[in-house]
Amino acid sequence: MTDLKTTAGKIEDLNSKLSEARTASPARSRVQALLDADSFVETDALARHRSVDFGREHDRPYTDGVITGYGTIDGRKVCVFSQDSAIFDGTLGEVYGDKIIKIYDLAIKTGVPIVGIYESAGARVQEGIVTLAMYSRILNRATKASGVIPQVAVVLGDNEGMAAFPPALADLLVFSDEGALHQAAPSVVKEVFNEDVTAAQLGGAEVHRANGVAHLTASSEDEAIALTRDALAYLPVNNRAEAPRTDADITGGSIADNISESDLRLNGLIPDEESAVYDVLDIINAVVDADSFLEIQPDFATNVVTGFAHIEGRAVGIVANQPAALAGALDNAACAKAARFIRTCDAFNTPIIEFVDSPGFIPAPAEERAGLLSHAAKLAYAQAEASVGKLTVITRKAIGPAYVFMGSKDLGADLVFAWPTAEIAVTQTSQAAAAIYGAEATQEQIDALEEQFMGPYAAAERGLADSVIEPSTTRGNLIQGLRLLERKTEVGLPKKHGNIPL
Repeated sequence: MTDLKTTAGKIEDLNSKLSEARTASPARSRVQALLDADSFVETDALARHRSVDFGREHDRPYTDGVITGYGTIDGRKVCVFSQDSAIFDGTLGEVYGDKIIKIYDLAIKTGVPIVGIYESAGARVQEGIVTLAMYSRILNRATKASGVIPQVAVVLGDNEGMAAFPPALADLLVFSDEGALHQAAPSVVKEVFNEDVTAAQLGGAEVHRANGVAHLTASSEDEAIALTRDALAYLPVNNRAEAPRTDADITGGSIADNISESDLRLNGLIPDEESAVYDVLDIINAVVDADSFLEIQPDFATNVVTGFAHIEGRAVGIVANQPAALAGALDNAACAKAARFIRTCDAFNTPIIEFVDSPGFIPAPAEERAGLLSHAAKLAYAQAEASVGKLTVITRKAIGPAYVFMGSKDLGADLVFAWPTAEIAVTQTSQAAAAIYGAEATQEQIDALEEQFMGPYAAAERGLADSVIEPSTTRGNLIQGLRLLERKTEVGLPKKHGNIPL
């Protein structure tokens, strides 16, 4: 028997308690898989609930159902919590909530990212209303941390009720195919609507891939954790830091001296046929560092592409119209997707590069009724608000509102490049001819308007495009622009905060 009157006995007792607290579990294994080997330092391992109702005083496991602490990912400090569904189904009680709040506070104070690994059945009913107070405090902390430290949510199991809401506040939400986020319980749906549904049907990975809640999805738990590590490599530890740079060849000499075979292929990428499509990913992958593009929300609003990449080892955010989907036209979903990503980049000092090829907004009654004006205003707001370096490349169409909303000079772009194939105009030539000459417009008049207004040169003459460049020089121009914009400073007007049309 342990003699608690001796130092040796007290140390033995401590080790016994810690051994009980550190029992192997999926939640603990997930933390160990996420962090660098042997870097995890656990906090509040011996925390236990204080509830005495419903016989709970006889069932007080250590950790209380959530593992918290800190460690490193690729050598950089992060805070982490992992919900343990093996203890009370991962339900949140008062002590459990306190542990998450404490680790959030630690992350905010020390300026390091926080990663939450989610699998929880929601509020612990046996502890009553205090559980909802805990959720309120967690949502409060996540809001305070927003734009200060990167927040990543990793959904690896079923999350129901209040447990489904905190992940939605994360900067990046990573989903495994086994994960689910849903406010309504299947049993409640059955009771209220007499409809049989599963957790996956309410909020599984497939659902949230399509609706845009999930930013990255993976077929397995291990892949989701690996994706999380990859994604964090593009983000700084906090809003005052620069994202880590990868090893890369730094070019010297002129832009012309550094044109590669990959660059030259861009000269033939835009089809001669105006209505023909191409894949904007071919442009992105040609100008960024090899194999560095990480697409965000690839299955949502596919008419716009968003993602992180590296150029000369420097992290950048990419926003691009996708001609292969809806001809690159903008709609409600595309505007919301692009706006959120731009704001994420701006919050964390990540320069933004935009590739523009869009005929404008989809002229559909359903889009108008769904609030197109408000969603488009979000995109305009995000573009104008962003103070990081912003570079725009117009590859083909920048027609009407697409020119304005997709990184125009007067909406805040620092440098705008246009390819010779760019078509920058108020409207399509046929519509312009009808507006100017009426229904009797001749083909000769239409051709004259095309030559006068549809190319990149009218915009270049007015300074709305800084340069008309050969496509093969795009990477070189972006490198030089990014080097210059490292020195960018911009001081906004004093205000509490803006009022983005949410």
